[in-house]
Amino acid sequence: MNLIFLGPPGAGKGTQAKRLEKLHGIVQVSTGDMLRAEVAAGSEIGQRAKALMASGQLVPDEILVAMLGSRVRQADCANGFILDGFPRTVGQAAALDTLLHDLGLRIDAVLALDVDEALLADRIAGRYTCAKCGAGYHESFRRPAVDNTCDVCGSHDFIHRADDKRETVTARLEAYRNETAPILPHYERQGLVRHIDGMAEISEVSQEIDTALRQAVTVS
Repeated sequence: MNLIFLGPPGAGKGTQAKRLEKLHGIVQVSTGDMLRAEVAAGSEIGQRAKALMASGQLVPDEILVAMLGSRVRQADCANGFILDGFPRTVGQAAALDTLLHDLGLRIDAVLALDVDEALLADRIAGRYTCAKCGAGYHESFRRPAVDNTCDVCGSHDFIHRADDKRETVTARLEAYRNETAPILPHYERQGLVRHIDGMAEISEVSQEIDTALRQAVTVS
């Protein structure tokens, strides 16, 4: 089963992708992880990407697609893969279609996590984590049982991510709306999109996704 997760930052894509990874034995594929692996391996693609990043340039789509083609052919992707963070543009979506066609593969479903942007901004802006064990908290929705003390490890050190500031969150949501959301019609024309209520409780989101995947398998 090959899947794409679409949704703005903070919609819960990563959480759900990890759950499906464990449940179905399919691999979450991240373009960032691929880049780091190729650079570390010193491959031809990695060297090109490293040079571009060192000069402050964006890695072009052709390199990202080439890396993705190499990644999905690896043995751990035999049961399928989950793309989170790619494609980000209509051009990347078209290039992905060509790549998968050439490899004899296809996308089985595109899971679109729909959110209320104003509420999502509140949800993201209040997030923080334990610096020691990574346990997650929220200023309004999930505070530690004892103030300034992690419920899991007892640490008193917490981290607020710089990109979780409200103004940063607003900019990230706008970028998603302008650049990535237009991908949806591309996949809707292929009958692949399954809309999920990303504002529901995590357990409810999980149930919706599982139902959508059962339907996708039945249709295919």
